[in-house]
Amino acid sequence: MGKTLRFDSPSFGRRLKGMLGVDFYRLFHTPMYYIFLAIAAIIPAMILGTSGIPDPQTGVAATPLYTNVWHIIAAEEPLYVVSDIAEYANMDMVFIFGGIMVSIFIGHDYKSGYVKQLFTTHPKKQDYMMSKTITCAFAMACMCVTYLIGAVAAGLLTGGSFQVDPLALLCAVLGKMIMSLGWASLYTFLNIIFRKYFGVSIASSFFFGTGILIIGAAAIVGNSAWLNVFLYGSSVYACLSSTPVTVLVCLVCSVVWALVYNVLGTRILSKCDVY
Repeated sequence: MGKTLRFDSPSFGRRLKGMLGVDFYRLFHTPMYYIFLAIAAIIPAMILGTSGIPDPQTGVAATPLYTNVWHIIAAEEPLYVVSDIAEYANMDMVFIFGGIMVSIFIGHDYKSGYVKQLFTTHPKKQDYMMSKTITCAFAMACMCVTYLIGAVAAGLLTGGSFQVDPLALLCAVLGKMIMSLGWASLYTFLNIIFRKYFGVSIASSFFFGTGILIIGAAAIVGNSAWLNVFLYGSSVYACLSSTPVTVLVCLVCSVVWALVYNVLGTRILSKCDVY
């Protein structure tokens, strides 16, 4: 009978705490983490800073992508089908670059031989999945914060409008940060599947991070509220018209997908060669 997640073990909390301690230590002592935090801050700054720059040949300024700074954080309404690049260039881009970061972070475990040593002394596969998910979710949530800081700084420098409903903005940002848990679980699961193929794991994370599958579904069924049950759907659902209900939907969706991917990832690690 296959192994499943167990939370009733007296030593579960101690085991997970120890694993998290190691993963967070490695995260904070890895330059990659700080590089991706910087990338997340630079993205909105580059978009706002270069938007509307005059053409050097004609001298005519291009139409700015945004007239309101907060549009680089989230769209006004849930938009599952991208018809304009400005609709897509918001905080959801963090989940694309975050996927690459997760692939590098987990890929290093296998390239360095750390996994072989780890599972020799710490055989609980569920602890590995959960620790990686939590650690990577934290890293991606931090990327959301630096993205927000970069957007505000660029908005102040470019003189953009900051008009917004404060509660809706807060709910949108919280919703997207909460979605980091679901995204991190997906990327951890993908990297477990493609653990022996580093390039494929990065490519798969990038592919799913773009939300191309849900965009395709939305192109067929339209902007249906049912799309909110998916990771990308809920990420888009966190917009500038968000309410506390939006945050709740994001929380439920993110936790459910985290549980699903952790169970599946644990089963794969338990049944296959992990090295």
